[in-house]
Amino acid sequence: MTLDLTGELAAARVLGIIRGTDTAAAIATGVALLDEGVRVIEVALTTPGALRAIDAIRAAAPAGALVGAGTVLTATDVADVAAAGAHFVVTPAVVESIPEAVRRGLPVAAGALTPTEAYTAVRMGASAVKLFPASLGGPAYLRALRDPFPQLPLVAVGGVGLAEMPAYLDAGAIAVGVGGPLVGDAASGGDLDALRARARAYLAAATHRPIS
Repeated sequence: MTLDLTGELAAARVLGIIRGTDTAAAIATGVALLDEGVRVIEVALTTPGALRAIDAIRAAAPAGALVGAGTVLTATDVADVAAAGAHFVVTPAVVESIPEAVRRGLPVAAGALTPTEAYTAVRMGASAVKLFPASLGGPAYLRALRDPFPQLPLVAVGGVGLAEMPAYLDAGAIAVGVGGPLVGDAASGGDLDALRARARAYLAAATHRPIS
């Protein structure tokens, strides 16, 4: 059965993005995010030992959680992350990895900024469009992009802080992808307790509920 990445992102509302400098810390970060209830996680290939981290985090993931690979640029990258067990791939732009991932049955959240890039990504088979960097135009730009493409599944990524998250969801994003504002320095050996607190805050904001 093909993974419905769009539906999973829309249900989760938060995509946790792990980009760090230490493999063990990246794994610990992924496990902590899963423990706190984040159910869709991306490990950027720029993280040392990213493939090992993807494999380890997936092994620790509860049923229904998804672990994907980010910064997937080439066909070789797609082969590598597929072998590591990634559930999905994420790209920073409209690149050659998109059709290769689609050919292999791996759903893609493709990076795009302009209407042309977003349309091209979907035509290439992307399941969702990662609006990146979302902070360049903010929620108003995301809303404007949806006017000619009302069915376009947009994930806001890049500079989405906790305070801005509800506005992106209200503007029509199916989810937000959060790296630094959520992970902080945890994936480079930083404070996991602080990470856990931020994860709880983001999950609360995702449902527009006050933080308990």
